[in-house]
Amino acid sequence: MHITFSAYYTLILAVLVLLLGKFLVQRIRFLRNFNIPEPVAGGLVVATVIYTLHEAIGLTLAFESSLQTAFMLIFFSSIGLSANFAKLREGGMGLVVFLAIIAVFIVVQNTVGIGLASLLGLDPLIGLVAGSITLIGGHGTAGAWGSVLEGQYGLTGATTLGIACATFGLVIGGLLGGPLAKRLITRHQLAQARPDAEQLAPTAPTVPEGGERTNFEFPSNAPRLITADAAIETLALFAGCLAFAEFMTHLTKGTAIQLPTFVWALGTGVVIRNVLDYVFNVQVFDRAIDVFGNAGLSIYLAMALLSLKLWELTDLAAPLMVILTVQTVMMGLYAGFVTFRLMGKNYDAAVLAAGHCGFGMGATPTAVANMQAITNQYGPSHKAFLIVPLVGAFFIDIINAFMIQGFIQFVR
Repeated sequence: MHITFSAYYTLILAVLVLLLGKFLVQRIRFLRNFNIPEPVAGGLVVATVIYTLHEAIGLTLAFESSLQTAFMLIFFSSIGLSANFAKLREGGMGLVVFLAIIAVFIVVQNTVGIGLASLLGLDPLIGLVAGSITLIGGHGTAGAWGSVLEGQYGLTGATTLGIACATFGLVIGGLLGGPLAKRLITRHQLAQARPDAEQLAPTAPTVPEGGERTNFEFPSNAPRLITADAAIETLALFAGCLAFAEFMTHLTKGTAIQLPTFVWALGTGVVIRNVLDYVFNVQVFDRAIDVFGNAGLSIYLAMALLSLKLWELTDLAAPLMVILTVQTVMMGLYAGFVTFRLMGKNYDAAVLAAGHCGFGMGATPTAVANMQAITNQYGPSHKAFLIVPLVGAFFIDIINAFMIQGFIQFVR
């Protein structure tokens, strides 16, 4: 039995998945504590139901993917459009060093994943999926590269595998960061825990629920409203990114610089943003870009999760857990012995190590939650709350995209 849903019905179902996810996140503390995005919470429930129907009565559901691709490109365009290089100067040398540490860790994470996959007799691309594609990249990158690996390289179930790894990473990243930072602080006597009466609710910036990243800015006056004019201006920026990305995808097809369309969308966003900033002195509305980007990510994830074929993971469950377990151990060791030491072996470095565990295994919201838990107990770390969101929000996505492409060419 096979049922196919058109693009509009797929969109309706995606919205219902988001509403279900919102309902679950609001009522289940575990989902809130580990920053599980709403589309993932609702989508995994629906995917489980679809899996049950498939196994019980042989029902297979297919969903139109044209809108899914468009929303994915909107999300990656928003990352590029948020990449104002002036923010690099705000972070200073600490941000550059931290970015270099994370870039090296991408190489470590992918080398571990590919190496273990090869030892276990799996396709090396599976190790890459269980590497920086999903763990540093998160759900959005997992879905984007999953479709590329399925369509261009014939890796069956890459998207399903990616969503599973990214969800695992979110939970583990939240569990690993706090205890590691506390151990570092206690062992090196970097700070004293504040009295219980002073451990109030975190005052650090937060990340919108369900988003992978955000733009942290604190205007001194009332925030600019997202009006119809602002929405049209923002849509024009996205349209430019998507149009040029499509053009470059066709132009470079079959050449040495062929890249997935979403990488071109991200890169185009970076160019447009900084040309507007430094050549035309046009102020880009960051908050509108974030709203459109996060909305695009949520709808894209909901559609991707509707299309999950969980039965494709049955034979990979055991070897996948081996790879992810080793990745977790490597994350803890790297954050404790490399990130902490190179960032100064002080209190800020310990908080940065907690943040690294958050987005090194999960996403920026997990990193922020880890740091909030530590700073609420031991005191503020302004350096960590400046550097981690800037790196996790967009700079590392740009580096990760090109490194993944390089690793794919290496194993193929």
